[in-house]
Amino acid sequence: MCLILLAWRVHPEYPLVLAANRDEFRDRPTEAAQWWLDRPTLLAGRDLQARGTWLGITRAGRLAALTNYRDPQRAKPNAPSRGRLVVDALMQEVAVAEHLDQLRRISPAYADFNLIWTDGHELGVFESVPGDGRTLPPGVYGLSNHLLDTPWPKVERAKSRLAEALSSLPQDERLLELLRDDQPAADEQLPRTGVSVEWERLLSSAFIRGPTYGTVSSTVIRLGADGAVHFREWRWQQDGTLGGEVSYRFQLPGPDARA
Repeated sequence: MCLILLAWRVHPEYPLVLAANRDEFRDRPTEAAQWWLDRPTLLAGRDLQARGTWLGITRAGRLAALTNYRDPQRAKPNAPSRGRLVVDALMQEVAVAEHLDQLRRISPAYADFNLIWTDGHELGVFESVPGDGRTLPPGVYGLSNHLLDTPWPKVERAKSRLAEALSSLPQDERLLELLRDDQPAADEQLPRTGVSVEWERLLSSAFIRGPTYGTVSSTVIRLGADGAVHFREWRWQQDGTLGGEVSYRFQLPGPDARA
């Protein structure tokens, strides 16, 4: 993932709302979101190259999503796939605090990442560059390829639009609209992450349109106070047009599993 927007316990009827874009090289093979045959409680897309995922949710209400940290000088070409970290966060039935301890121990083996997840009770974030994480209070959060809530133009703009879009729930149109925002930042506002100015410009919009790299999918997840989960994924072609869509609805098993 390269942009994750999350409203945690802000809306009275929807305690968790997520809107996220996955940006990737277009030739990387990917499976659309579905219930995994080898892990039947897990709903997620799948990276067919490394077999992990970038975002998912379980029937018990565990949700996790990951972004890479952009700094070419810190690359670890032989590190294990970061997609494993999302699967582990989803499948291990441990509290956020315990999983934070695990990530502190294992994160040095991986290329830089940020992981945000909930066990259904608390919301946690772990940032591998500082090597630490924390639980988060109610609020609206934005995560791209730096630390949580780093004020990059696309993060600030998307957070503001997410806060406004909450008033239109349960409709998803405004959430999808903010994910489809392809307005680049002005050059004087571009981050400096170690890539060329041309790449900074391309990557500065929420929705990235590039011939070999860009936004390949968008996901919206709404968890209702009644435990109903609504999951939608859109897949985008190279020209930015819709290539496919999947939608799932399911009910969490009981009040103890609700956010």
